Amino acid sequence: MSTIRRAFADLSVGQVHYAACGDPAAPPVLLLHQSPRSWNEYRAVLPLIGARRRAIAMDTAGFGDSADGGVPASIEQWARVARELLDALGIEKADVVGHHTGGVIAVELAAAFPQRVRSLVLSSTPYTDEAFRKARAQRPPIDEVAPSEDGTHLAALWQKRQGFYPAGRPELLEAFVLDALKVAHVEEGHRAVASYRMEERLGRIGQPVLIVRATDDPFAAPHAAELQHHLPQARIVDIEGGMVPLPDQMPEAFARTVLDFLENLP
Repeated sequence: MSTIRRAFADLSVGQVHYAACGDPAAPPVLLLHQSPRSWNEYRAVLPLIGARRRAIAMDTAGFGDSADGGVPASIEQWARVARELLDALGIEKADVVGHHTGGVIAVELAAAFPQRVRSLVLSSTPYTDEAFRKARAQRPPIDEVAPSEDGTHLAALWQKRQGFYPAGRPELLEAFVLDALKVAHVEEGHRAVASYRMEERLGRIGQPVLIVRATDDPFAAPHAAELQHHLPQARIVDIEGGMVPLPDQMPEAFARTVLDFLENLP
């Protein structure tokens, strides 16, 4: 199994952390995580993709161990920092895989810097149009909990997510809580997604696209058909039983789906 190597790159926001696996001379794949997770979402996926590719999972600016540089959070800003990481690593063009928030960043990366993105894998990615923005504005915060002196807010954070995670896999929720506690503003990623005008950007995407639908993810599964409508070159692959933590819930199925797509690109 390939060794995961972790490092920092000095970018405009400060130090940005990433983990990489595989032959540095192999075709590169950039993996972008959901909010408020980190590269760790792909810990089990990296060696599987790294067996055939140069797999790189970055911490989005302001998440995990990456600095945010004091720059306001936005999908556009996070995509710019991802492009800076490609520059720093000497990568001219990459296949880009994004899960949830990571998929939204991947859309912007492909729209803003099309020459840098060979293909897109959009896993459990929402379609953020005006209807989405209105609906999200009326909903309570997804992960925000009021701090408590006795630590009960930690249990509250766990319980808010529990219904969207598979039963009998407490280690997945532990990984989520660890990442959430490292983020200064736990709702920042969700707010950035909720304000992104994806309907104005999808028309710029000409790259091949795979939409991965986790069938048991109530947030994302309904968006797959909407995305495909706006990305006619895209096809949808279902991962049965997949939930919100798909990459670390079902790493083999996730990696296999990604690699099958990449290896059949023209």
